[in-house]
Amino acid sequence: MQAIRILVGSVYGGALMSARAVEKTLTPLGYRVTVLEEPQLSDITDNNDALLVCTSTTGQGELPSNILQFYVDLRDQLPQQPGRPFGSIVLGDSSYGDTFCGAGELIEEVLYETSARKVGDTLRIDAMETMEPEIEAAEWAQEWVKQLKTHT
Repeated sequence: MQAIRILVGSVYGGALMSARAVEKTLTPLGYRVTVLEEPQLSDITDNNDALLVCTSTTGQGELPSNILQFYVDLRDQLPQQPGRPFGSIVLGDSSYGDTFCGAGELIEEVLYETSARKVGDTLRIDAMETMEPEIEAAEWAQEWVKQLKTHT
């Protein structure tokens, strides 16, 4: 059974609901999914589970406060994660222009610096187009885990 840790960054609950929908979709498929609502660096340094970032974007392309300290610690300490697979689901609002889904870009950038390996394309969910991001996230996750299997 493959383990997946979902690192959640959420303000109003959309990203958390999306992470829970992914968990409900993947668990029956045989994955051991852990949803981390307040991720800490130790959540990734004591295991080799695949990572899935599921975060909303705040303000001008920033990370929500509940994942910000994880990001800062990851950026400052850069614990090497060579080859560790990760994927990203990012919620944003395209009316913000250049900062649309900026939180995802921030976290992906620092994961690359740890030598983690991105699997699949980032799912960018636009609040201007999608009223139920959790449905889109769950569907995307089913395809993502297929790619995860071929890359492990």
